[in-house]
Amino acid sequence: MMWEFRSFAFWRAIFAEFFATMFYVFFGLGASLKWAAGPANVLNIALAFGFALATLVQSVGHISGAHINPAVTFAFLIGSQMSFFRAIFYIAAQLLGAVAGAAVLYGVTPTAVRGNLALNTIHPGVSLGQATTVEAFLTLQFVLCIFATFDERRNGRMGSVSLALGFSVALGHLFGIYYTGASMNPARSFAPAVLTRNFVNHWVYWVGPIIGGAVGGLVYDFILFPRMRGLNERLSILKGARPAEPEGQRETIRDPIELKTQSL
Repeated sequence: MMWEFRSFAFWRAIFAEFFATMFYVFFGLGASLKWAAGPANVLNIALAFGFALATLVQSVGHISGAHINPAVTFAFLIGSQMSFFRAIFYIAAQLLGAVAGAAVLYGVTPTAVRGNLALNTIHPGVSLGQATTVEAFLTLQFVLCIFATFDERRNGRMGSVSLALGFSVALGHLFGIYYTGASMNPARSFAPAVLTRNFVNHWVYWVGPIIGGAVGGLVYDFILFPRMRGLNERLSILKGARPAEPEGQRETIRDPIELKTQSL
């Protein structure tokens, strides 16, 4: 744990999560604002979030894995692909980055427009249980896509990781906006809730994505493409134990073991 804390690569990854989440929220929510009367343009919103994620995965994926989402980080944690220590710092950076992005957007947006900054609104005909289920399913397919595209065990991977994840987010929005606003990301819902001081039914946007992300990660790692690791190895990763290094190799050029599954 302490070797990570003293590592420059660790803090660079934390900053990358803060930076990427800030821009994801800024551009995604910014494209969601209604500047004129009438219904929101669902395709515009879906593409904005999809393009934003694809761009940021390409930009910082090799640095932090570009989680940009507490539900994604939680999925990697329960799959024993990152340490508990790193997960806590990732989630904190994501929440702070999301608030920073929403705050900048709030500051540059006219007062008459910024009132609908909080995109996440449950449709009046959708119950809280249904909304939670929808958020869980949206996040499940997204995390499943992440685990599959980031998996270093796949030989001959085709296509672009960043585009695949961007399409997955866009798909979730095309369906989910009508039900819940399609959060799929607790940080993305937390930021506008803080600025508008509106936490009504906010728990839905935590519980749904966390459950969906956890199920997606577990289904991929234990059923679809099992990752053969013993209990001791999993506990070692969760504790943040320093990975073994080949004799004579300098420790300063080693990446944390959990990032090996997130290379692009």
